[in-house]
Amino acid sequence: MTTRDDPMATWNDAVPTWGRDAAGVLRLPSGRLVRGRGMRHPIPPGPAPDFALYLRGRRPPGTAWPSTWVRWPDFWLPLDPAAAAEAFREAWHRAAAERVEIACNGGRGRTGTALACLAILDGLPPADAIPFVRTHYSPHAVETPWQRRFVTGFPRN
Repeated sequence: MTTRDDPMATWNDAVPTWGRDAAGVLRLPSGRLVRGRGMRHPIPPGPAPDFALYLRGRRPPGTAWPSTWVRWPDFWLPLDPAAAAEAFREAWHRAAAERVEIACNGGRGRTGTALACLAILDGLPPADAIPFVRTHYSPHAVETPWQRRFVTGFPRN
């Protein structure tokens, strides 16, 4: 059985996570569930995140749950790519046993880019990550050519 103490665990019914059909939830190939959303929209109904990764040019408002902020201007790339990669790894590890949310203002470009990087961490080849996220999260995910290059060049480890 999977427990919250096992950071490498994969999703199963014993782990408190998002519902498979909840708004914005992406099921990664391993079964981990991650919710993407646009922060300009209301928080979807259901349980609150256990952890959130916010991708914005300015510091996000405070939340009742732990979060990490990656400084990332709209339509661009993270200002510190190494810090972003570390934040993606933390989100991916936490998603094994926690409800993880990834959000930017609109929930498409930066959020889609981060979700594609999580898919790579989850084992997808970089060339398959963007089509996977566009199919299973949003057809508008990963908006700019430089975001696409960021994903295809993202290291697996």
